[in-house]
Amino acid sequence: MLMRTDPFRELDRLAQQLMVPGTWSKPSAMPMDAYREGDEYVVAFDLPGVTADAIDIDVERNMLTVRAERRPVAKADDVQMELSERPLGIFSRQIVLADTLDTEHIQADYDAGVLTVRIPIAERAKPRKISIGVGSGSKEIAG
Repeated sequence: MLMRTDPFRELDRLAQQLMVPGTWSKPSAMPMDAYREGDEYVVAFDLPGVTADAIDIDVERNMLTVRAERRPVAKADDVQMELSERPLGIFSRQIVLADTLDTEHIQADYDAGVLTVRIPIAERAKPRKISIGVGSGSKEIAG
């Protein structure tokens, strides 16, 4: 078997051993992208290896909280782990949402390890045309 030499491999392994996996009281962060697409604000979270039932999404006032847990895969008794680099434990991310977003109509989809949360922009925040009324006469302010 041919192995590639990496001078920092042992340092990375040691750093991973020292890092404790996330717990509910101190979760690890999860990477995300956030962007506006038309009339929606979209947030995509990377959660590879997490099952959909291990993801929890809450919104309270203007705080969106996403929690996920990557659990170890059940292995047979005769399996001997040679290398384990994928972190296990709890992952969490909180985002403060603007008042211009409609938190009542949030949608979430999970596909191929990516959780996509779509938050519509509230009607009151969308640009609108204001009509100008024409007065019938001039008004004088008496003081």
